[in-house]
Amino acid sequence: MDTNNSKAQDNGGMSTFGQIIGRFIVAAIILGITAFFTPNFSISNIWALGLAAIVLTVMDYIIVKITGLQAIAFGKGFVGFILAVVTLYATQFFVAGYSISWFAAIIGALIYGVIAYIMPGEQE
Repeated sequence: MDTNNSKAQDNGGMSTFGQIIGRFIVAAIILGITAFFTPNFSISNIWALGLAAIVLTVMDYIIVKITGLQAIAFGKGFVGFILAVVTLYATQFFVAGYSISWFAAIIGALIYGVIAYIMPGEQE
């Protein structure tokens, strides 16, 4: 009986790790597409894209823990949209090779929200 419980815990841990990696990859893809389609929003290389995806994920996690709101453009109303704009803009202060203007952050939050809404597995 103990072996079955430890196997279930191991599988749950790998499942959680796989979900984290999957969410990171999806977030990086969405961020790359958003940067491509948004004027005045540039990410210089793949490493900056990966680091930006990590920073955005961490900032979203902190915002959720503090406020209970997710920084996504759709599904959480105006406050979620504003949080998405701020997190997109603030990321440039943590990631070299990531550059965005305020106007681009507004447009980028809209594009990011649409793409995240369309992509499977991103809705909660």
